[in-house]
Amino acid sequence: QVQLVESGGGLVQAGGSLKLSCAASGSIFSIVSMGWHRQAPGKQRELVAYITSGDRTNYADSVKGRFTISRDNAKNTVYLQMNSLKPEDTAVYYCYLRTYMTYWGQGTQVTISS
Repeated sequence: QVQLVESGGGLVQAGGSLKLSCAASGSIFSIVSMGWHRQAPGKQRELVAYITSGDRTNYADSVKGRFTISRDNAKNTVYLQMNSLKPEDTAVYYCYLRTYMTYWGQGTQVTISS
């Protein structure tokens, strides 16, 4: 059983920053990647960023240059540093971990006020 616990969401003004964390625990073997999706009200869930076991990263075009994903392998934790936040970044952010299965966190709310 794998559990993902997210933290770091909240309410900030446009232009501000937040850092999300996602800690994985349980029987974790052969991590392929970890990352973040988000879902805004009335919209489909979309990929924000991911980082592979080889530290290759990928970002949605909408967050390139503003968000940075990183991981601490020893802690099985992935981070998402979000800078220059915009109201359109408002969403529930979901962490995931991919091995031979994909596991999801419960989500953390990020709200950006204009």
